[in-house]
Amino acid sequence: MPTHTTDMDGSPEAEDIRDTERSRLRALVAADMEAARPLHASEFQLITPIGMPLSKDEYLGAIASGQIKYLMWEPGPIAVRQHQGHAVIRYRARLEIVFGGHQVAPGDYWHTDTYEYRDGRWMVVWSQATAISQTS
Repeated sequence: MPTHTTDMDGSPEAEDIRDTERSRLRALVAADMEAARPLHASEFQLITPIGMPLSKDEYLGAIASGQIKYLMWEPGPIAVRQHQGHAVIRYRARLEIVFGGHQVAPGDYWHTDTYEYRDGRWMVVWSQATAISQTS
């Protein structure tokens, strides 16, 4: 395992992290909890764009119940910074979501996620999304 990669490194390990994130997003959009659960660490926490912290069970439970429904999640290029079994990724994405039965207008968001290499695979530990204002 390399000790450090740069933001847009094309190393196999950086590509594996990017592929894991894309797989996670596909699972969340499809509400495929069987695929999503192992990609999230047990202590996973999301900080939503409105600043609400959600645990793994709260977040995945809301998706499974339909409280949160992703209609679209299209990530742009994913920057990766990785060091000895830890990685931080950052990317801009276009999302369309239904929250509590109310459709939120499609929007752009920055996503920053921390990953750790555990039990032979990468999994997300922390995630934070920030809405990008329309004037940006």
